[in-house]
Amino acid sequence: IGSRKAGVLVSLNQGRATAYGIGNIEDRGVLFIEPNDQAYEGMIVGECNKEDDLAVNITRQKQMTNQRSATKDNTVVLKKSVKKSLEACLEYINDDELVEVTPRNIRLRKRILDTSERKKYDAGHRL
Repeated sequence: IGSRKAGVLVSLNQGRATAYGIGNIEDRGVLFIEPNDQAYEGMIVGECNKEDDLAVNITRQKQMTNQRSATKDNTVVLKKSVKKSLEACLEYINDDELVEVTPRNIRLRKRILDTSERKKYDAGHRL
């Protein structure tokens, strides 16, 4: 337990995940969340391709304008998200992460939810 080499994708803010937000970050790793799923700051939403953790905006909305573009909006096609069982989640987490179990969901989260506090804590413990 706690020996995973890859980092995780951590949500920066609270709200519903959007297809636009997921589409922007899906090339950075494997996602555990789908559009319209509820997310909160500190929630682990995927596994990063790199070794370090990465804070991402999963709730990002597409900006709407009055301008018509020559290339009209394309339909966003997303990869299938990965759903983990309780046992798989317990094997997956590192020492600074927790598994949250509710009647409807099994979620992964960071022990320290606030992004700035987590960065301060990590910087202090790497010295």
